[in-house]
Amino acid sequence: MRLKDKTALISGAASGMGAATARLFAREGAKVAVADMLEAEGRAVVAEIEKAGGVARFLRLDVTEEPQWEAAVAEVTGAWGRLDILVNNAGISGSATNDLYDTGLWDRLMAVNGRGVFLGTKHAVAAMRGKGGGAIVNFSSISGVVGQERIHCGYNASKAAVRLLTKSVATQEGPAGIRVNSVHPGLMPPMRTSGATADPVFRAKMLGHVPLGRSGEVDEVANAVLFLASDEASYITGAELHVDGGYLAC
Repeated sequence: MRLKDKTALISGAASGMGAATARLFAREGAKVAVADMLEAEGRAVVAEIEKAGGVARFLRLDVTEEPQWEAAVAEVTGAWGRLDILVNNAGISGSATNDLYDTGLWDRLMAVNGRGVFLGTKHAVAAMRGKGGGAIVNFSSISGVVGQERIHCGYNASKAAVRLLTKSVATQEGPAGIRVNSVHPGLMPPMRTSGATADPVFRAKMLGHVPLGRSGEVDEVANAVLFLASDEASYITGAELHVDGGYLAC
Protein backbone atom coordinates (compact mmCIF):
# COMPACT_ATOMS: atom_id res chain seq x y z
CA MET A 1 0.00 0.00 0.00
CA ARG A 2 1.46 3.31 -1.09
CA LEU A 3 -0.08 5.42 1.70
CA LYS A 4 -0.03 2.95 4.57
CA ASP A 5 -0.27 4.68 7.97
CA LYS A 6 -0.71 8.11 6.33
CA THR A 7 -3.49 10.57 7.14
CA ALA A 8 -5.02 12.77 4.48
CA LEU A 9 -7.44 15.69 4.26
CA ILE A 10 -9.12 16.25 0.90
CA SER A 11 -11.28 19.30 0.23
CA GLY A 12 -14.16 19.09 -2.22
CA ALA A 13 -14.14 15.33 -1.75
CA ALA A 14 -17.88 14.70 -2.00
CA SER A 15 -17.85 14.36 -5.78
CA GLY A 16 -15.78 14.25 -8.94
CA MET A 17 -12.00 14.22 -8.77
CA GLY A 18 -12.02 14.78 -5.00
CA ALA A 19 -14.18 11.74 -4.34
CA ALA A 20 -12.09 9.62 -6.72
CA THR A 21 -8.95 10.70 -4.87
CA ALA A 22 -10.50 9.91 -1.48
CA ARG A 23 -11.47 6.41 -2.57
CA LEU A 24 -8.04 5.74 -4.05
CA PHE A 25 -6.18 7.05 -1.00
CA ALA A 26 -8.25 4.81 1.25
CA ARG A 27 -7.54 1.78 -0.93
CA GLU A 28 -3.85 2.61 -0.63
CA GLY A 29 -3.99 2.56 3.17
CA ALA A 30 -4.57 6.19 4.17
CA LYS A 31 -7.02 7.43 6.76
CA VAL A 32 -9.05 9.98 4.80
CA ALA A 33 -10.94 13.07 5.90
CA VAL A 34 -13.61 13.78 3.28
CA ALA A 35 -14.19 17.52 3.52
CA ASP A 36 -16.97 19.31 1.67
CA MET A 37 -20.05 21.50 2.05
CA LEU A 38 -22.21 18.74 0.54
CA GLU A 39 -22.87 16.68 3.65
CA ALA A 40 -25.09 13.93 2.24
CA GLU A 41 -22.77 13.30 -0.70
CA GLY A 42 -19.68 13.48 1.49
CA ARG A 43 -21.06 11.01 4.00
CA ALA A 44 -21.94 8.68 1.13
CA VAL A 45 -18.29 8.70 0.02
CA VAL A 46 -17.25 7.92 3.61
CA ALA A 47 -19.74 5.04 3.79
CA GLU A 48 -18.41 3.64 0.52
CA ILE A 49 -14.84 3.78 1.82
CA GLU A 50 -15.79 2.13 5.10
CA LYS A 51 -17.77 -0.59 3.32
CA ALA A 52 -14.61 -1.42 1.39
CA GLY A 53 -12.65 -1.73 4.63
CA GLY A 54 -11.06 1.72 4.66
CA VAL A 55 -10.97 4.42 7.33
CA ALA A 56 -12.64 7.77 6.68
CA ARG A 57 -14.59 10.56 8.32
CA PHE A 58 -16.65 13.45 7.00
CA LEU A 59 -15.81 17.08 7.77
CA ARG A 60 -18.06 19.96 6.77
CA LEU A 61 -15.82 22.59 5.25
CA ASP A 62 -16.37 25.88 3.48
CA VAL A 63 -12.87 26.49 2.16
CA THR A 64 -13.33 30.27 2.15
CA GLU A 65 -13.75 30.37 5.95
CA GLU A 66 -10.51 30.29 7.94
CA PRO A 67 -12.08 29.13 11.24
CA GLN A 68 -13.47 26.09 9.42
CA TRP A 69 -10.01 25.22 8.13
CA GLU A 70 -8.61 25.55 11.64
CA ALA A 71 -11.32 23.23 12.95
CA ALA A 72 -10.85 20.69 10.14
CA VAL A 73 -7.10 20.39 10.61
CA ALA A 74 -7.55 20.22 14.39
CA GLU A 75 -10.09 17.41 14.01
CA VAL A 76 -7.76 15.38 11.80
CA THR A 77 -4.75 15.81 14.07
CA GLY A 78 -6.87 15.21 17.16
CA ALA A 79 -8.38 12.00 15.80
CA TRP A 80 -5.35 10.55 14.02
CA GLY A 81 -2.40 12.28 15.66
CA ARG A 82 -0.99 13.99 12.58
CA LEU A 83 -1.71 15.33 9.09
CA ASP A 84 0.51 13.85 6.40
CA ILE A 85 -1.27 14.88 3.20
CA LEU A 86 -3.48 17.77 2.14
CA VAL A 87 -5.22 17.80 -1.22
CA ASN A 88 -6.66 21.21 -2.07
CA ASN A 89 -9.23 20.06 -4.60
CA ALA A 90 -12.31 22.22 -3.89
CA GLY A 91 -13.08 24.68 -6.65
CA ILE A 92 -15.80 26.15 -8.84
CA SER A 93 -16.02 26.52 -12.60
CA GLY A 94 -15.83 29.78 -14.48
CA SER A 95 -17.78 28.60 -17.52
CA ALA A 96 -21.35 28.94 -16.21
CA THR A 97 -21.82 32.59 -17.20
CA ASN A 98 -22.51 34.75 -20.21
CA ASP A 99 -20.77 37.72 -18.60
CA LEU A 100 -17.06 36.98 -18.70
CA TYR A 101 -16.34 40.13 -16.67
CA ASP A 102 -18.93 39.64 -13.93
CA THR A 103 -17.41 41.22 -10.82
CA GLY A 104 -19.35 39.10 -8.37
CA LEU A 105 -18.20 35.89 -10.07
CA TRP A 106 -14.60 37.18 -10.08
CA ASP A 107 -14.82 37.59 -6.30
CA ARG A 108 -16.36 34.14 -5.83
CA LEU A 109 -13.78 32.43 -8.06
CA MET A 110 -10.94 34.08 -6.19
CA ALA A 111 -12.47 33.23 -2.83
CA VAL A 112 -13.01 29.53 -3.49
CA ASN A 113 -10.24 28.69 -5.96
CA GLY A 114 -7.56 31.03 -4.62
CA ARG A 115 -8.21 31.94 -0.99
CA GLY A 116 -9.43 28.41 -0.24
CA VAL A 117 -6.15 26.89 -1.39
CA PHE A 118 -4.14 29.49 0.50
CA LEU A 119 -6.02 28.86 3.76
CA GLY A 120 -5.76 25.09 3.46
CA THR A 121 -2.06 25.32 2.73
CA LYS A 122 -1.49 27.74 5.62
CA HIS A 123 -3.06 25.48 8.23
CA ALA A 124 -1.67 22.24 6.80
CA VAL A 125 1.85 23.65 6.85
CA ALA A 126 1.42 24.63 10.49
CA ALA A 127 0.35 21.06 11.32
CA MET A 128 3.15 19.45 9.29
CA ARG A 129 6.09 21.51 10.54
CA GLY A 130 8.07 19.67 13.16
CA LYS A 131 6.21 16.43 12.41
CA GLY A 132 8.58 15.09 9.79
CA GLY A 133 7.07 17.00 6.89
CA GLY A 134 4.22 16.15 4.59
CA ALA A 135 2.82 16.50 1.09
CA ILE A 136 0.40 19.08 -0.29
CA VAL A 137 -1.17 18.65 -3.71
CA ASN A 138 -3.02 21.67 -5.09
CA PHE A 139 -5.53 21.49 -7.91
CA SER A 140 -4.81 24.05 -10.59
CA SER A 141 -5.89 23.48 -14.20
CA ILE A 142 -4.78 23.85 -17.78
CA SER A 143 -6.69 27.13 -17.35
CA GLY A 144 -3.95 28.27 -14.99
CA VAL A 145 -1.42 28.07 -17.83
CA VAL A 146 -3.26 29.39 -20.90
CA GLY A 147 -6.22 31.63 -21.65
CA GLN A 148 -9.47 30.24 -23.06
CA GLU A 149 -12.63 31.50 -24.68
CA ARG A 150 -16.05 31.31 -22.98
CA ILE A 151 -14.46 30.99 -19.53
CA HIS A 152 -14.49 33.82 -17.00
CA CYS A 153 -11.05 35.38 -16.73
CA GLY A 154 -11.29 34.99 -12.96
CA TYR A 155 -11.15 31.22 -13.37
CA ASN A 156 -7.89 31.41 -15.31
CA ALA A 157 -6.50 33.97 -12.86
CA SER A 158 -7.46 31.93 -9.79
CA LYS A 159 -5.93 28.76 -11.19
CA ALA A 160 -2.78 30.64 -12.16
CA ALA A 161 -2.62 31.91 -8.58
CA VAL A 162 -2.69 28.30 -7.36
CA ARG A 163 0.15 27.45 -9.72
CA LEU A 164 2.46 30.14 -8.35
CA LEU A 165 1.33 29.76 -4.74
CA THR A 166 2.39 26.13 -5.03
CA LYS A 167 5.89 27.02 -6.18
CA SER A 168 6.25 29.73 -3.54
CA VAL A 169 5.29 27.48 -0.64
CA ALA A 170 7.42 24.64 -2.02
CA THR A 171 10.40 26.98 -1.90
CA GLN A 172 9.64 28.20 1.60
CA GLU A 173 8.75 24.87 3.19
CA GLY A 174 11.29 22.55 1.59
CA PRO A 175 13.62 22.77 4.60
CA ALA A 176 10.76 21.51 6.78
CA GLY A 177 10.33 18.44 4.56
CA ILE A 178 7.00 19.66 3.19
CA ARG A 179 6.56 18.97 -0.52
CA VAL A 180 4.05 21.07 -2.48
CA ASN A 181 3.01 20.28 -6.04
CA SER A 182 0.15 21.10 -8.38
CA VAL A 183 -1.95 19.03 -10.78
CA HIS A 184 -3.45 20.56 -13.91
CA PRO A 185 -6.41 18.59 -15.25
CA GLY A 186 -7.58 19.17 -18.78
CA LEU A 187 -11.02 18.44 -20.20
CA MET A 188 -12.79 16.23 -17.65
CA PRO A 189 -16.40 15.18 -17.04
CA PRO A 190 -18.44 18.34 -16.38
CA MET A 191 -18.49 19.66 -12.81
CA ARG A 192 -21.71 20.52 -10.97
CA THR A 193 -20.87 24.17 -11.62
CA SER A 194 -19.93 23.78 -15.29
CA GLY A 195 -21.55 25.79 -18.08
CA ALA A 196 -19.81 26.08 -21.45
CA THR A 197 -17.50 23.17 -20.66
CA ALA A 198 -20.58 20.95 -20.40
CA ASP A 199 -21.82 22.02 -23.85
CA PRO A 200 -21.20 19.22 -26.40
CA VAL A 201 -20.25 21.67 -29.16
CA PHE A 202 -17.72 23.48 -26.99
CA ARG A 203 -16.32 20.21 -25.67
CA ALA A 204 -15.90 18.89 -29.21
CA LYS A 205 -13.97 22.04 -30.11
CA MET A 206 -11.68 21.59 -27.09
CA LEU A 207 -11.13 17.93 -27.95
CA GLY A 208 -9.78 19.07 -31.29
CA HIS A 209 -6.75 20.36 -29.37
CA VAL A 210 -6.19 17.16 -27.36
CA PRO A 211 -3.63 14.83 -28.97
CA LEU A 212 -5.08 11.77 -27.23
CA GLY A 213 -8.46 12.63 -28.74
CA ARG A 214 -10.64 12.14 -25.67
CA SER A 215 -11.58 13.74 -22.40
CA GLY A 216 -10.00 12.52 -19.18
CA GLU A 217 -11.47 10.45 -16.36
CA VAL A 218 -11.50 11.43 -12.69
CA ASP A 219 -9.57 8.31 -11.74
CA GLU A 220 -6.75 9.32 -14.08
CA VAL A 221 -6.37 12.56 -12.12
CA ALA A 222 -6.60 10.68 -8.82
CA ASN A 223 -3.71 8.46 -9.91
CA ALA A 224 -1.57 11.55 -10.55
CA VAL A 225 -2.47 12.99 -7.15
CA LEU A 226 -1.61 9.67 -5.48
CA PHE A 227 1.85 9.70 -7.05
CA LEU A 228 2.60 13.25 -5.89
CA ALA A 229 1.29 12.53 -2.38
CA SER A 230 3.23 9.28 -2.01
CA ASP A 231 6.83 8.68 -1.06
CA GLU A 232 7.47 7.74 -4.68
CA ALA A 233 7.61 11.49 -5.34
CA SER A 234 9.94 12.15 -2.39
CA TYR A 235 12.30 14.34 -4.48
CA ILE A 236 9.56 16.24 -6.32
CA THR A 237 8.37 19.62 -5.07
CA GLY A 238 7.28 22.83 -6.75
CA ALA A 239 6.34 20.83 -9.85
CA GLU A 240 3.22 20.91 -11.98
CA LEU A 241 1.79 17.72 -13.45
CA HIS A 242 -0.45 18.18 -16.49
CA VAL A 243 -3.19 15.54 -16.74
CA ASP A 244 -4.58 16.85 -20.00
CA GLY A 245 -4.13 14.33 -22.80
CA GLY A 246 -1.43 16.54 -24.28
CA TYR A 247 -3.52 19.74 -24.55
CA LEU A 248 -0.73 21.99 -23.28
CA ALA A 249 1.81 20.34 -25.57
CA CYS A 250 0.14 21.80 -28.67
